[in-house]
Amino acid sequence: MAQLVLPHEANVHGSVLGGTVMHWIDLAAAVTANRHCRRPVVTAAIDEMSFLAPINVGQLALISARITLVDKSSMEIRVEVGSEDLLTGEQRHTSTAYVTFVAIDPVTSRPAPVPPLILEADDEKAGHARAIERRRQRLARRAESTTAGR
Repeated sequence: MAQLVLPHEANVHGSVLGGTVMHWIDLAAAVTANRHCRRPVVTAAIDEMSFLAPINVGQLALISARITLVDKSSMEIRVEVGSEDLLTGEQRHTSTAYVTFVAIDPVTSRPAPVPPLILEADDEKAGHARAIERRRQRLARRAESTTAGR
């Protein structure tokens, strides 16, 4: 996905608002999840959101998304954001996020099964192993916050 950064999306420093970048990340991840399972999807979690560098007005935001983990009804998507200066062609990495989506059955509005993830390359398998650990930590945090609220 590519997005030209316009003045109405900028903060007082002339760079895109973090919330706008998060919106683009959520959209790219949603499309990726939806294309994988061909069902409606909803955002369940966003992990490890980082802003490494600004994207300035007039630059192009480049957003790429890839599924790293599939469970019964959920999918983790790694989203990377970069910038491109349209005058010089210089590109740089600006953000990374891990977004979890749940597939929804359109009739029951309940979580629905998703197709398995086929891992072929070594880097895909390594990314999957890291995703399993992120999922374990995310579920532990959720369980911790649930018991703390009782």
